[in-house]
Amino acid sequence: MSRRRRVIHKEVKVDSRYASPAVARLIDTVMRSGQKSLAERIVYEAIERSREGSDAVDPLDSLHKALDNAKPRLEVKSRRVGGATYQVPIEVSADRQISLAMRWLVNYAKNRRGTMTDNLAAEIKDAAAGQGNVIKKRDDTHKMAQANRAFAHFRW
Repeated sequence: MSRRRRVIHKEVKVDSRYASPAVARLIDTVMRSGQKSLAERIVYEAIERSREGSDAVDPLDSLHKALDNAKPRLEVKSRRVGGATYQVPIEVSADRQISLAMRWLVNYAKNRRGTMTDNLAAEIKDAAAGQGNVIKKRDDTHKMAQANRAFAHFRW
């Protein structure tokens, strides 16, 4: 019997400006200490700045492209088998892919110097172009899973 409880999925929220669930999740990821209006201002301005220089008609194009590029397909999970711990590669669910991509975007934006708006816009622009810290993190995750594929038979 599984030790984990059943996952209760929340209802999908949308943001007020773009009516997009992806933007609403990004706002919630950026938000600290319940300051939602500040997080909304940061995210909306970052989206506008990230599409500067591109000829995309849809304002969310760069964000969706960045999230698609940053989503990991595989990750490793620790499994304890017979006294030894193995890093077992597993496929990542669609919901977790988006969560990881957004978390990586926000964390690397926080670690940069400058304002959060500029940093988030730069991270979105870099990820949409297929480069930057977020893409490197995704590639490292994939390399780790690839290196440990010999332990894939411990997946259950």
